[in-house]
Amino acid sequence: MTGLVWFLIIIVLVGSFSAISYFTTKKAIQLEKETKLMKFWKKDSTKGIASSLISIFAGMIIGCLILAIVSIIPIKGLSISFKTFMEGVQLIFGGVFNTGRNDSNQLIFGWNGRNLGDLLFKATPLILTGLSVALAFKTGLFNIGAPGQYLMSTAATLILALSIPTTKVPAFFVWVIAFVGGILAGALWGAVPGIFKAFLNVNEVITCIMMNWIAANFVTSLFDKTTGPFKYLLDPSGTKNFAFVFKTTQNGVSTPKMFLDKIFPNSQVNGGIIIAIVIAVVVAIILNKTTFGYELKACGHNKNAAQYAGISAKRNIVLSMAIAGGLAGAGAALYFLSGNTEFAWETYQSLPAIGFNGIPVALLAYNNPIGVVFSSLFMSYLDVSGMQLKYMTSYNEYITGIISAVIVYFSAFSLLFSQVLNGKIKIFKKKTEQN
Repeated sequence: MTGLVWFLIIIVLVGSFSAISYFTTKKAIQLEKETKLMKFWKKDSTKGIASSLISIFAGMIIGCLILAIVSIIPIKGLSISFKTFMEGVQLIFGGVFNTGRNDSNQLIFGWNGRNLGDLLFKATPLILTGLSVALAFKTGLFNIGAPGQYLMSTAATLILALSIPTTKVPAFFVWVIAFVGGILAGALWGAVPGIFKAFLNVNEVITCIMMNWIAANFVTSLFDKTTGPFKYLLDPSGTKNFAFVFKTTQNGVSTPKMFLDKIFPNSQVNGGIIIAIVIAVVVAIILNKTTFGYELKACGHNKNAAQYAGISAKRNIVLSMAIAGGLAGAGAALYFLSGNTEFAWETYQSLPAIGFNGIPVALLAYNNPIGVVFSSLFMSYLDVSGMQLKYMTSYNEYITGIISAVIVYFSAFSLLFSQVLNGKIKIFKKKTEQN
């Protein structure tokens, strides 16, 4: 009997020790996980992603509310049912995957190679203009001159691609020459505000805006149908009537598809999207893994401290704006070298929206080069979904434009949301009791 009691005591002690060890180990693992989670949350990149997701979510919700308001409030000539409203919401969130309607007139969703391919095509120049703005932001500069750099690159790219005869020079080499020429044209145009900023301390925003409109008028003068030196590059066909420059396929020059047309049939996609992503990766490596990138960012954080450390602030300001201009130029070159796009040369009264769209793309990506790729894809996703909303429902293109504008507007608040998450901006202040 005594032996049985001792046996039970030993079992209880062993069991208790095992239980204590188990719960202690479990608590330690849980604390370790919580510590890792807190460390992950405290990273600026994590909070940047979170703030961007908040911006996207808020914009999408506001977009849906706009659809609801338009459905509820009667507007002359526009009658929208609850079913149409629900279809509109579906198309906002999944319009890229819409494949049409079934026999019951219900929206159906699935793999849509054409929409997805067009999404990638539209994202290509947006990635590069976004990188242009993001890189300048990283170095403490605001490159609002991307539209002008884009225009100058467009002109240089088309002139080179259409003027060099492919009967004498292989089409591939003409493509490379035109692509590099477009980058150089954008870089030279971007370097001008950089020079004024570095040597005369003129605000780059002012010079960029001026350079935008100089570019708009200069490009118009190049292709003017009566006096322009390159008027022979205008399409004289009945439908175009000299209003557009020839597509580069007129000279047998176009960006290779790189088999993407097999994955996304009947779309505009080509190898330009791959080139754009590679450029984004290269920019990320340069900024984060090289001495040159460190110097650029150091000048952005504190120009005087960087100069005290032996870094040439003036040189880096000029180089930063030149590289930013080159990136915007690369976007224009890839877009117009696709072979299926045409350029309306009368730009003296307008600037390309793609240049300005790089600003919200960079803000939404928190100026991260890899993030720019994803934010560009998202903005292009909205564009393609908006077209589906227009063609598949009673909502018109103006409603689509409002929804896109709201989301772009909220993307500008991503930095504010990040500041709130970092605790630098207090929404609710605790009242301290005075003894």
